Amino acid sequence: MNGASTYSIVGAARSGLAVAALLAREGAQVFVSDAKPSSSCGDAEERLRSLGVAYEFGGHSGRVLESSTLVLSPGVPDTLAIVAQARERGMAITNEIEIAAARCRAPIVAITGTNGKTTTTELAGFIFRAAGRRTFVAGNVGVPFSEIVTEADNADVVVLETSSFQLEHTGTFKPKVAVILNVTPDHMDRYPDFEAYRQTKLRIAMNQDAGDALLYNADDAALADVPGRFESQAIGFSIRHEVPVGAFTRDGVLILRTPTGDGMREESVMPATAIRIRGPHNLYNSMAAALAARLMDVPAGTIAQALGEFAGVPHRLEPVRELDGVRYVNDSKATNVDSLWYALSSFSEPIVLIAGGKSKKNVYDAVLPLIHERVKAAVLVGDAADEMEQAFAAHTAIRRAGYSMENAVGIARSLAVPGDVVLLSPACASFDMFDNYEHRGDVFKALVNALASHSTEHAEVSPDHG
Repeated sequence: MNGASTYSIVGAARSGLAVAALLAREGAQVFVSDAKPSSSCGDAEERLRSLGVAYEFGGHSGRVLESSTLVLSPGVPDTLAIVAQARERGMAITNEIEIAAARCRAPIVAITGTNGKTTTTELAGFIFRAAGRRTFVAGNVGVPFSEIVTEADNADVVVLETSSFQLEHTGTFKPKVAVILNVTPDHMDRYPDFEAYRQTKLRIAMNQDAGDALLYNADDAALADVPGRFESQAIGFSIRHEVPVGAFTRDGVLILRTPTGDGMREESVMPATAIRIRGPHNLYNSMAAALAARLMDVPAGTIAQALGEFAGVPHRLEPVRELDGVRYVNDSKATNVDSLWYALSSFSEPIVLIAGGKSKKNVYDAVLPLIHERVKAAVLVGDAADEMEQAFAAHTAIRRAGYSMENAVGIARSLAVPGDVVLLSPACASFDMFDNYEHRGDVFKALVNALASHSTEHAEVSPDHG
């Protein structure tokens, strides 16, 4: 690597700090700039000081423009003034994923999609580990790619969750296996229209060649143009019909039909009902993870065992507890309307829904039939409460909880009766009230776990008739 290279990194969150450390270790000149005050950035200032990296907090000065390359953190949009100035000056603009990938010796399985990315990424990692492969799970899922890239070797595998934000400024990123789970409207506050968002997702495969594979949801109309679009082999997965090559079900059994050196191999993996994570969305996720593993030579038997054991990820339809006959479920990771649709589709019981947060300019039409059919009441929180009430009011009872998750849990509990599900599935970002969706889910779980049984409460206040 060129030790004389100069980089300005915009954003001092996890990925920004990780790529700063990676570049600094190589001897590059690095400058980190964050618009937030250092007091809002955790230990970022301390970490940068320990790395010997120059930095600024509280705004972006002209010093950002003195480097040859601008590295944008995922949360930084192209519309930021400093980015426009960098473009005018002819600075190269890139991101953390691109920089780490250029240094990665291990084959990369990269996974994107509007929904299911984290579950599929963790599941694929689980399968590879079950096969005895040293596996690094990184990217949007939590650990920055830059943090682990120098550890990964040729015999290892990196499973990488990639958001649309992380794909925006990739230039040479070339995963061995790319996965597009689905593309539905999301982040419409960031992209001018759905097509711009869709095209960003498709960037995951733009540098692949004939030796690579692109796995795509053959049931998603937004991905109908994938076959033949890229140099890599397009391999579909479907829960509705058999595909020429890929994953599908036949008589309730998961089938993998994958290419070999001299033809096609078809294998019956397991009954779909034996997959531990339930629901049609998780069948898609399981197919994608299974295909990725099989294409990387993991035996079908190992895949079956792992699919039967993998329990899912936190904050995605996560059971919290059952109290007084009511089930409480944490789906805080549902940050868009499509995720809410899948969540509502996963329950036959009456639902008391807690929803809301920071709006992404959502359109709720797709979930209204399920709201009407399955939601007995919606408890709304945060910035999006007004738009949600306007959309939902004709279909279910509405209660407002302001900006308090505690109020929302209390109201939901008062509305729920035995046999109901209290479901946190916000369909919105969390940043109006919380640090991130994990923080939101953790607060919800803590509040639910602190609830006392009605019978206990009654016993505590009843006089002693003994």
